[in-house]
Amino acid sequence: MAKTSNIAKSKKQPKFQTRIVRRCFRCGRARGYMRDFDLCRICFREMAIRGELPGVRKSSW
Repeated sequence: MAKTSNIAKSKKQPKFQTRIVRRCFRCGRARGYMRDFDLCRICFREMAIRGELPGVRKSSW
């Protein structure tokens, strides 16, 4: 879980466009972020296993 100060800091409009920090909307994690779902890899996996993400299935081959 990210500190609330880091989450608040990343929500502010940066001076330059390249300084944007994208964070998971559930836990605030910055690393392992997936833009398509706005989630980090850990939250993505938890929600996908529970079936909370439409159109996502566990692969098997």
